[in-house]
Amino acid sequence: MTVTPHLHAIGTATPPYDIHATFVDWALPRLAEREARLFERMATRAGIAHRWSVLPAPVADGGFYAPAPHPGTGERMAVYAREAPALALAAIEALAAQTSLDGITHLVVASCTGFIAPGLDQIVARRLGLDTRVERVAIGFMGCYAAITALRTARHIVRSEPDARVLVVTVELSTLHLQEDRALEPLLAMLQFGDGAAAALVCAEPAGLALDRPFSATLPVSDTLIRWDITDRGFAMHLSGEVPGRIGAALRDPALVAAITGSRPVDTWAIHAGGRSILDAVEQALALAPDALDASRAVLRDSGNMSSATLMFVLARILSGPPVDHGVALAFGPGLAAEGLSFASAR
Repeated sequence: MTVTPHLHAIGTATPPYDIHATFVDWALPRLAEREARLFERMATRAGIAHRWSVLPAPVADGGFYAPAPHPGTGERMAVYAREAPALALAAIEALAAQTSLDGITHLVVASCTGFIAPGLDQIVARRLGLDTRVERVAIGFMGCYAAITALRTARHIVRSEPDARVLVVTVELSTLHLQEDRALEPLLAMLQFGDGAAAALVCAEPAGLALDRPFSATLPVSDTLIRWDITDRGFAMHLSGEVPGRIGAALRDPALVAAITGSRPVDTWAIHAGGRSILDAVEQALALAPDALDASRAVLRDSGNMSSATLMFVLARILSGPPVDHGVALAFGPGLAAEGLSFASAR
């Protein structure tokens, strides 16, 4: 008998400090006049109203990035070690308010914005008081599509162990990696990112969303378009302006579209809210209805791109919406890779 894993519920959390407007004010004087005008127009059109940070007023006087040079990677990782577990636990608390977390057998944690050892998986397990025999998986440095990797891992666990109850956690502190750039493209990349965490329960009991067929694809000749470089001053994100066009072109390939959709009509799309231009590219390439990506655009508006946590926020909105007959979750990240899985409302 085939076991169908189900995503029961998702809890989400963001830090208390809204840094979007202050970042725009900080970035503008760093650019030449013509580029500053372009940056301002693109910031207005970005579809982002808020981005949240664990850092209070990070670019203001007295803020984390006020000293010159900016803090080193060690100082940033010290903040990560303190704040990432706390934000993850806030998301788990939000999940526990929706569904019982008794009897957790497996813990899957994804994050690409920090490194600590013992890892987040061990810290979270200890603070939750989980049984020491709970099996743990840590997914690191995979970027925005790591939510798919985490859910796919949970799906495989439940399919092989029908009694498993898997706690999935994604947590990202992207604002720990602001760079001293004065060029338009990297500042536009930094304009997208905020901090956030999400937690989900996956098990065989029918409820929420049934997780079905996963798929993976790496777009050819695209490995330099999205990168994280570890530097002495944090992790430097390289997000090429070519990414939306490359994604749009790839999604016009009938073979890739068939792999994504399973050659079936899709009524619900959960697309990683990597940026307005990425969502526009997906919508246009797949000829979607104007409201097809409303959940993704709402997450982008309210929280920006939170790397691996973002797609979980989108799925949380879908869980609270109308029933789904055939949904597709899709995220893009370094490589340039596309990762996804299909889902439907529990029956």
